[in-house]
Amino acid sequence: MMPRFLVSVLLLALLWPGLAGANLRVSPPSDLVARNYVVLDAASGMMLAEREAGQRVEPASLTKIMTAYIVFKELQDGKLALNERVDVSERAWRTGMRGASRMFIEVGTQVTVEELIRGMIVQSGNDACVALAERIAGTEGAFVDMMNAQARALGMYDTRFQNSHGLPSDTPQYTTAYDIAVLMQALIRNFPEYYPYYSERSFSFNGISQSNRNILLWRDDSVDGGKTGWTSSAGYNLVSSAQRDGTRLVVSVMGIQAADHEQGGRLRANESQALFNWAFRQFETHKLYDAGMALTEARVYKGEEDRVPLGLVRDLHVSIPRGSYDRLQAEVSLEGKLEAPIEHGRTYGELRIMLDGEPLQVVPLVALRGIEEGGLFRRLIDSAWMWIR
Repeated sequence: MMPRFLVSVLLLALLWPGLAGANLRVSPPSDLVARNYVVLDAASGMMLAEREAGQRVEPASLTKIMTAYIVFKELQDGKLALNERVDVSERAWRTGMRGASRMFIEVGTQVTVEELIRGMIVQSGNDACVALAERIAGTEGAFVDMMNAQARALGMYDTRFQNSHGLPSDTPQYTTAYDIAVLMQALIRNFPEYYPYYSERSFSFNGISQSNRNILLWRDDSVDGGKTGWTSSAGYNLVSSAQRDGTRLVVSVMGIQAADHEQGGRLRANESQALFNWAFRQFETHKLYDAGMALTEARVYKGEEDRVPLGLVRDLHVSIPRGSYDRLQAEVSLEGKLEAPIEHGRTYGELRIMLDGEPLQVVPLVALRGIEEGGLFRRLIDSAWMWIR
């Protein structure tokens, strides 16, 4: 049974793509020490729990998730190949020498794109990031422009990158726990063929084997990927994803302080696992409606047809406290009087999913087909009807 509809027609002042963080009335664990955290349902995009989710903080090596996103996009678009060999510049080599994390590539050699990807993700190699950035954009600076443009496209409005790896920069760079969770969600959704690199526990290159710093990969079989980060000013960070019983969550924890790397790595894993366990036990995810499904029809004036079906651009999922499905309702609001021409794919209303009378998700309703303007007689008749009504 799907949520029943309450239909109302009104003039909308604003349409927005979703409402995350509705009052779900389920409190997260109170003993967490992370300065910032987010629990995000990957299917619905809903934020199930947060602490200072919008606070701007240093990204550290979580920056590498965006670098990977751009690399995966280039691969998907056919502009890059996994077996392509990339020249290692002195700049890339020196960046590896500067940072604590590197894959030990050597200047003047050639390394395949796939090796660089694994070095970047598994070994957190700063040198690998620069080599990939220079191959794709010519210079690391031009690549950073691509990173920031992609961040804006994903709605990461509180994120600014200054390099491809996350090492401290003279110019401020920042992100938020929410933005990083959104980035990981998008990477999993858009590049399922490349996401498995994040589940690799170790990688060897140049005779040196290094382990993935995400120790949840050893602890919890449901965790299938993530990225760690640390600088002295950023603290210990981890964004990770787990899937249980068909539900996928993304958890980001940031700003954990610790005496050493061993303690910091353990704490960020403990806090992430606590949030996973809590959220999987407290929430359930449901798919309510399919993309392209006609959810309602709207009256069209002055058109070749007098009704237009409205539906969703994407499948609609919701995350709700367990046992509350029967308390969901769906409410449709339309823009008002619709006049032809009607543009296919344009927004003409919104769908609100309510839980106990409070908004849970708000998504646009779009025209599922276009309708051209009608003839003179139809326009005159409908003009009269609109004036009378």
